[in-house]
Amino acid sequence: MSAAPPSSGASPRRELGAFLRSRRERLTPRDVGLPEAPGRRTPGLRRAEVAELAGISVSWYTWLEQGRVRTSEQVLRAVSRALRLDTAETAHVLSFVEESRSPVDAPTWVSRNLLSLVQAMTPYPAVVLDPHWDLLAWNAGYAALLTDPARLPSKQRNLLWLVFRWPPARTLLADWEHEARALLGQFRARAARRPNDPRFVELVGELLSDGEAARWYQRRETAGFQPSVRRFRHPAVGELRLRYVKLAAVDGPGHHFLAYLPDDRDSEDALRRLQTSE
Repeated sequence: MSAAPPSSGASPRRELGAFLRSRRERLTPRDVGLPEAPGRRTPGLRRAEVAELAGISVSWYTWLEQGRVRTSEQVLRAVSRALRLDTAETAHVLSFVEESRSPVDAPTWVSRNLLSLVQAMTPYPAVVLDPHWDLLAWNAGYAALLTDPARLPSKQRNLLWLVFRWPPARTLLADWEHEARALLGQFRARAARRPNDPRFVELVGELLSDGEAARWYQRRETAGFQPSVRRFRHPAVGELRLRYVKLAAVDGPGHHFLAYLPDDRDSEDALRRLQTSE
C-alpha cells in the first residue's frame, strides 16, 4: 500500500482515530498473542504492535489514529481484526469509509404511505424516526405505552431523550440499564459520523447532563441494532413483552419505522386494554 501525505483531516476522521485509540488502549499484548515486554509505561498495545498485526506501516496507523488520512475498507477490516473488535465495533469502524458515509438529508415530513402504516398498526405501538432519532409520527398505541409526544416540547420528541431524560422510562423499561446502554451505543455510532451536525451536538449535550449517559458515552461504547424482546412494566396494565422491529423506509430516505409487536397473548391483551383505558 502506498502512503499518501497526511491531510489535515476532518472531524469524523478524528472521531475514528479516537475510537481506535480507545480500543488499542484496552488490549494487552497477551490478548493478541504477543509477549509481555518488561517496563511498559503506556496502557494497552503500542501503535507499532497494532500496525504489525494489521500488516500496515506504523506511520500509516499513526496518521489513522491522528485523523490525518482516509483509508480503505480493506485496511479498516485489518485494523479491526488486529484490535479484536466485535461485530458492532467493526461495523462502526467501516462506516467511516469515505464512500459509505456521505450524509443524506432526510425529509422533515413523513410520506403519506408511511404515515398510513403507522396509524394502521394501532393498537400496536409504532413510530417514525429521523436520522437524529427525533419522533416524526406516532400512533395512539405508542402514546398509550409511553407518553404522547404531542405533549412534549418539539426538542424533547426524541427516542434518546425519552429513555434518559423522561423519568418514568427508568421504571417503565424493566431492563432499563441494558436497553439504555444499547440504544446509546447505537446513537453514538450515528452521531460520530456527523460530529458537526447541530442537532446531534444539541442531543449529545443534553445526554451528557445525565451522569450515567455521560459515563457510558465517554467509554465510546458502540452497538448495532439487534431484534429483541423488550419488557415493560406499565402502571395501568402490568408487564408486557414486546418484540422491537425496525425497518428502513424506502420512500423516506433516512427515516426508520419502529413497531412493538406482542410476544405473547397476555401482552396483546394488555396493548388492547391500554387503548380502551385512554
